[in-house]
Amino acid sequence: MKPAARFDALSPMLALEAIEEAYELRLDGTISTFSSYINRVYGLRGEEGEGYVAKFYRPGRWSEEAIAEEHGFIADCAALDIPAVVPLANSYGETISALEIDTDEGETVFPFALFPKHGGRQFDAEGDEDWTRLGAMAGRIHAAGRRGVFHERNRFDSQLVRGQVQELKPLVHPELSGDFTETVDASLQSILPRLDSFEGIRIHGDLHRGNILERPDEGLLVIDFDDCLRGPPIQDLWLLLPDRSDRCTRELSLLIEGYSEFAELEQGSVAFIESLRFLRMIHFLAWRARQRSDLWFARDFPDWGTRAFWIKEVEDLREQARNILEVS
Repeated sequence: MKPAARFDALSPMLALEAIEEAYELRLDGTISTFSSYINRVYGLRGEEGEGYVAKFYRPGRWSEEAIAEEHGFIADCAALDIPAVVPLANSYGETISALEIDTDEGETVFPFALFPKHGGRQFDAEGDEDWTRLGAMAGRIHAAGRRGVFHERNRFDSQLVRGQVQELKPLVHPELSGDFTETVDASLQSILPRLDSFEGIRIHGDLHRGNILERPDEGLLVIDFDDCLRGPPIQDLWLLLPDRSDRCTRELSLLIEGYSEFAELEQGSVAFIESLRFLRMIHFLAWRARQRSDLWFARDFPDWGTRAFWIKEVEDLREQARNILEVS
């Protein structure tokens, strides 16, 4: 059975029972499903009203060692007073638990973790101070990132990107396959050597504004380190921008101003932003492709993989390739 199909074997009730057993908790039975495609994320409540968030990792996506490195990075951030949600220890003192489910096709293991629930609203930067706050937050995360190394997490480099492209090529509609290959290969020829030349440190990896919450009277909170990896620090800054780098120079300048209080960017980082946007487009296509066998996928993305879909994707890639040339 495909990994995606095995993931669909997980039900909210099975998740609730596994959490109660692993953490010796008494829950009130309330469980809500959060919007998350790659993992299964549930909101829970204890009998005393305390809130929890449980994350069940997609089977086969990360090794236990890689998940442990994610949790270690979060702990390193918290140790430097960076507001991040640290996973709770189970009854064995470990932050990673596992649920085993037997199906007709065999046994599937679902790693999972439990976090205390923290409320907040998505942070919308408006004034100059807001942008410098975001930059400072990224700088503080990277200061923590430099205190350790990843051995099991992905490395954002040419090998990772080429692997994603190879995953996608067989899925492109035959009429667009040549155009996709030509556009991507031509752009990567200049992008990938530069990508590999950057220093790689532990970064959040998906630090868009949806993963930064503001809590009244408490400040900002960083969530969702699920995509943390070793990569160039500028990756965590450009995702915060509202538009192309040449269209939001003010916001970018303020981000860097705040960032520079805690860390320094490597020379040439800003000029590489639009190339990173091109790589992000490839990453997102591959990310979606890995979920295409999930039951919900055909419902939510009925046109994924069609001729019309690939016409738009190839044109978007071509446009971004032109953007790279314009800002270089």
